Amino acid sequence: MKRRFSPVSFAAVDLRGTFWRERIETVRARTIPAQLRQLQASGLIEPKPNQERHKTDLQKVRDAEAGRWLEAASYALASKPDPKLADQVNAIADALAAAQLPDGYLNTWFIANAEHERWTNLRDNDELYAAAHLIEAGVAHFQATGERRLIDPVLKYVDHIAETFGHGEDKKSGYGGRQGIELALSRLYRVTRDEKHLDLAAYFIDERGRHPHYFDMEAVTRGDETEHFVGRTYEEHQAHRRVRLQDKAVGNAARAVNMYAAMAELAGERGDASLKRACELLWEDVTTRHMYVTGAIGASRRNEGFGAPYELPNTEAHAETSAAIGMAQWAKRMLTLELDRRYADVMELALYNAALAGLSFDGTHFFRENPLASEGGQRRWEWHPCPEAATDIARTIASVGGFFYATAEEGLAVHLYGGGSTIANVGGRAIGLTETSTYPWDGTVSIVLDPEQPTEFTVWLRIPGWAEGATARINGVGTDVAGNLERGYLALRRLWHPGDTVVLHFPMPVTRVKAHPSVLAAAGRTALKRGPLVYCLEEADNPGATPDGLLLPPGARMTTSVRDDLFGGIVTVSGVGTMSRTDWAHDLYGPEAGGRPTTLTAIPYYLWGNRDEGKMLVWVRES
Repeated sequence: MKRRFSPVSFAAVDLRGTFWRERIETVRARTIPAQLRQLQASGLIEPKPNQERHKTDLQKVRDAEAGRWLEAASYALASKPDPKLADQVNAIADALAAAQLPDGYLNTWFIANAEHERWTNLRDNDELYAAAHLIEAGVAHFQATGERRLIDPVLKYVDHIAETFGHGEDKKSGYGGRQGIELALSRLYRVTRDEKHLDLAAYFIDERGRHPHYFDMEAVTRGDETEHFVGRTYEEHQAHRRVRLQDKAVGNAARAVNMYAAMAELAGERGDASLKRACELLWEDVTTRHMYVTGAIGASRRNEGFGAPYELPNTEAHAETSAAIGMAQWAKRMLTLELDRRYADVMELALYNAALAGLSFDGTHFFRENPLASEGGQRRWEWHPCPEAATDIARTIASVGGFFYATAEEGLAVHLYGGGSTIANVGGRAIGLTETSTYPWDGTVSIVLDPEQPTEFTVWLRIPGWAEGATARINGVGTDVAGNLERGYLALRRLWHPGDTVVLHFPMPVTRVKAHPSVLAAAGRTALKRGPLVYCLEEADNPGATPDGLLLPPGARMTTSVRDDLFGGIVTVSGVGTMSRTDWAHDLYGPEAGGRPTTLTAIPYYLWGNRDEGKMLVWVRES
């Protein structure tokens, strides 16, 4: 069965709620300009892409960083005209077009430094990955501006890739070591509706894991060893077996979920039941054995990937920003296959917590790793030798409106809340929707429907899994939430008139979350959550104590406070606990007695690391 729902494009969504509007404006006004300066200073975006002074491995994929920046900048242009930014985008797009070879090949590093080596080491050189981000930039720029100056070179490059790879005489039967091209081609197909673009995406998905390994064959051809390489094993590339047969998450986490998202996208476009089933099995494995309470994935710093089931360390967690973004992207595609709250809940969890933590409040500092505990040595950085996380979070926030709504032939679905509006096409009819709220700080949400004329259709409103006791009223009249739930969505089918209003109320008490007993790093501890936000303890809010020295009794009452003096206005969580014994002196062992009562104060996890360097903790010890 082909996909039932289609996401409403970011370009058709206007987010005006304070939570996301502030982040979007920060990215537009501060993050994107700062990243351009950093990319230029590091040689990852240059006025003349054929300069030869940069020859590191990172430089081989500099077009990926250029592409991600162009993508974020394009989204920003869609939300607000900016002549200066438009000129900067156009200059880079024109430079890329000027560097393109007559046959369509477009990797500026290889063109300048090693043209004879192009497409000779797909395992390690990431040429297809760099191409993917140019494709995504071209799609975003075209959607945002309607201009063809970037998408035309991209289409020429894709034609070259299609002529180079595939089954048949004089073609390479290979695929990229790092995924990305698969999802990018699917996004391109959504714009062009040209089946050759979807065919190419399907080829790269289905070729991965075929034996004998293409990576081995190409290594022999160029005289390299087949066993010793950066990834160490083909599990790191998710190339250990054909993707339709995979049911356990292995290898690099960010690469894996990028591939899973592409699989879900193709499953929806082609009605591919076996791909859908593989996605469902992988989803179950990731979300029940490998996902942090913040929505982060990728526990191991050794390979930036999945560890053993339930291996979820706190301080040592890798939990890369890009991997959390990949989880949200994968969830978004799963929602097109089946409108199921479990996907939207994870999408929200990852976006509001693990992903958003990657960007500082001021918009110019970043985290690549997002652990659940810190001894105080982790600082946000202005730039990084591998800046993927920084450009990833910028493009995600700038386009976050594309996660909110989806349409089907018979109605409109609302996945996320936070103050937004759209005009969506439902069965050939224009349906306006305006949602007003201060979500996630408050759980009251007002939704006004505006069909052009009275129209019968269904509105599906997600009732979050954490929102026990949620209520709904239509034009002031209560409706039965539990009796109208379809896989966690409140399904309201009726003749809608312009101005009809649905008011949802989601109770937002502070809740305690416990981990599976096999998660040893969380044994004897609890995590605090309110609505979609996970909270953490920082030294800045708990003077005189270290977060791991604070204990919270199981029955302690938790309260909330609106703090307009913090981060432009947030809600904090507090409770009375105890400060563990501090008079240990030179004792190695002794009784725990000696603690004193104290107030514990927690802030949303995504905001940690924005003040003076200090310790942080998500999993609080219970006394």
